[in-house]
Amino acid sequence: MLQYDNSAFYFFAMSILSFYLLPSWYYILSSVYQVYTIRDETIGAVARTSAEKEKAERLKKDSKRSLLTSRGFLWNLGITIALTALFIWLVVSVSADGQVNSFDPYKILEIDLGADNKAIKKAYRKLSLLYHPDKNPGDRAAEAKFVMVSKAYEALTDETARENYEKFGNPDGRQNMQVSIGLPAFLLDASNKNLVLVGYLIFMVGIIPYGVYTYYSDSSQYGEKNVMYDTYAWFHYALSEHTLMKALPEIFAGSAEFRKRNKPTTAEQKQSIAKQTAVVKQHMLKPKYLHPVCVKGNVLMHSHLLRQTSSLTASDASDLKFMLQHATELIDAMISVCKSLDAAQTAVHCIEFGQYVTQALWVKDSPLLQLPHYGPEEVKHCENKNGKKGPKVSTIEQYMAQEEEERKGMATFTDEQKADVRNYLKYIYPDVSVTAKIFTEDDEDDKVYEGDVCTIRVSIARNQWDADDSRHKQQGDLVHAPLFPFPKREAWWVILAQIKEGKIMSIEKVSATRGRNPKTGVVHHDIKLMAPPKGRYEFDLVVKSNGYVGADKKLRISLETLDNSTLPEYKIHPEDAELDDEPTLFEQMLNDHVEQDSDDEDDDDDKGDKDDDNDDDDKDDEKKKLVDGGDQQQSAAVTTVSSQKVNKKRAQLRNARNDDDDDDDDDDEVEDVTPNK
Repeated sequence: MLQYDNSAFYFFAMSILSFYLLPSWYYILSSVYQVYTIRDETIGAVARTSAEKEKAERLKKDSKRSLLTSRGFLWNLGITIALTALFIWLVVSVSADGQVNSFDPYKILEIDLGADNKAIKKAYRKLSLLYHPDKNPGDRAAEAKFVMVSKAYEALTDETARENYEKFGNPDGRQNMQVSIGLPAFLLDASNKNLVLVGYLIFMVGIIPYGVYTYYSDSSQYGEKNVMYDTYAWFHYALSEHTLMKALPEIFAGSAEFRKRNKPTTAEQKQSIAKQTAVVKQHMLKPKYLHPVCVKGNVLMHSHLLRQTSSLTASDASDLKFMLQHATELIDAMISVCKSLDAAQTAVHCIEFGQYVTQALWVKDSPLLQLPHYGPEEVKHCENKNGKKGPKVSTIEQYMAQEEEERKGMATFTDEQKADVRNYLKYIYPDVSVTAKIFTEDDEDDKVYEGDVCTIRVSIARNQWDADDSRHKQQGDLVHAPLFPFPKREAWWVILAQIKEGKIMSIEKVSATRGRNPKTGVVHHDIKLMAPPKGRYEFDLVVKSNGYVGADKKLRISLETLDNSTLPEYKIHPEDAELDDEPTLFEQMLNDHVEQDSDDEDDDDDKGDKDDDNDDDDKDDEKKKLVDGGDQQQSAAVTTVSSQKVNKKRAQLRNARNDDDDDDDDDDEVEDVTPNK
C-alpha cells in the first residue's frame, strides 16, 4: 500500500531545489567574479583625458555597487542562502533517516531483529490497539500505520508470508518495484489538517495570483525601448511641429518614469526646489505645466544644462542622476514620436537636446566648452571677447583648423592638460565628411523611374582616421562627456526629410562603430525609398551626432524621376509563356473533378433517356392492347411527342453545363489595375 514517506520526500525536495540552486549559485559567483575582473572598456570606465578620470573612477565604483547591491541580486542571494540551508538540512535528515521506505517488519513493530514470537505478538497487540481505526476515526495516517502493522505481524508469523519476506523482502511475494509517496508524513496527521489547508490556500490563492498580477502589471506598462506607455502618450500630447527647443526640458521632465520619484512630499523638498529655481529661472521659459513633478524635473534638468549642480541637495542630485540615467532612451522615444507626427524640425530639436544633455550645455553656450578643461574664461580668449587681436574662433572645427601655436585659451594649462586637448582633437572629437549616392539595383542605367526602389547610400567618414594608429579604434567609441554620469556610445542620427515642408522620409540611429571599415573608418547607411512620380525633388539629408554639439552635417539631395512609360516593353520569352499557360497541380485536380462530374451527369441522362423510352414503349403497348386494331398514326404521334420531350430535357442540361463553364471563365479573368501615382 502506498504511504507518505519522509525519506522519499527528502530526496524529492532535494531534486527540486537543485534545479534552482545550481544556476542561482552559478549566477551569483559569476557576478562576483565579473565585478572584480571586468574590463574597464566594457562598462565605459575609460579615462582618455584627465578630465574623464573622476567619471571613470565613479563608474568603476558604481558598477560594482550597482551589481552587488541591486534589489534583484540581493533578493536572489537571500533566497538562495535560505534554500541552501534547507538543502543542507535535508541532506542531514536523509543521512539520519536512512533510505526510502522499504518494508521492514521489525522496524514497523518496533522490535529487535530476531525477536521471538512472544515479543512479536506483544508488539502487535500494543500497536494494533494504538492505531486501530475505531480509536482514530478519520485519521488516515493511523489507518495506514495499522495496515502496515498487520502486514508486519503477518510477515513474521505466517510461514508463507515469512518465506516471501525472506526471499523477496515483501510478505506479498515478488514485487516489480517499490513505490511510496514523496511527501512528508505529517500531512496525514489529523492535528495538522487545518494548517495544511491554510498553507495550501495561501500558496494557491494568494502567492501565485499575486506573482502573476505583479509580473503582468509591471510588464504591461512598458513599450518599445523599455519606455512606459504613459510616457509615449505624454510625448504625443506635448510635442508638435511647433515645439521650441527651450520647451523640451519641461516635456522631458513630465515622463512617467519620474512621476513617483520627482514628486515633492515634504516642505524641505519643496523649499530646496524653490531655492534652485531662483538659480536657473532666468534661462527657463515660462512653465506651461505647473504640476510639481514637471516643475521639479524642469529645474533639475536646467541645473544640469547650465552646469549649476553644485547648489543641489544630495537628494535632488540623486534624482537628477536618475533622470540622466534614462535620458538616452527617453530622448530616442521623443524622436520616434516626432517621426510619427511628421514633425521634422521638432525631431531635429530633440536630437540637439540630446547633445546638450550629454555635454551639459544649453542653447547659448559655446561648443568650445566641450574641449577638456575649457571654461568660460578660456572660451572668451578663443572668441576674442577680451578685445585682443587675432582670429575669432567659435566652433571646434575652426579651432582644429588652427595651428597648435595659434590656439588660444591654454596659457594657464599644464603639459598634461595641453596633451588632453591635442588627444581630444586628434582621436576623440568626430571630424567627419558626409557623402550620399542615389542608385537603383538591377538596372541597366543610373536613371530613376517612377515606382523604382531607389537606395540613398550615406557614407560617414572620419577625416582624421589613420588605420595604422590603433588609438583611433580605442578612443573613438565612447562620447567624451565628463559631466554626463553614464557612458554613452557614439552614434549618428541620419535624417532624410523636407524640413521646411515638415515631412520626414527616414530617421534612423546609426552606430559609429558597428559596420565601420577598419581601413578607411567609413560607416555606410542605406535608405530605401520608393521613387515618387515624374519630376524633380529636393531633400534635406541631415547627419547629427548623438553626443557632440557642432559636429552635424547637412546636405541637399536632388532626385529626378522619369516617366516609366518610356521604358522598353518587357517581352516574355516563349518558353516562359508556355510555362505560364500550363495548369497548376490544383487546376489539374479541379479539372479532373469537373470532368468526372460531367461524365456522371451524362450517364444519368442516358439512363433517364432509356427509362423514358421504356416507359413510352410500355404506354404504347398498353394503348395497342386497349385499342384493338387502333390507328397507327395516333401511336406514332404519341411517340414523336415523347421523343421531343426527351430531346428538350437533354438540351436544357447541356445549356446548363455550358453556362457553368462560362461563369468559370469569367471568374478566371483578372483585371489589371495599375496604381494611380
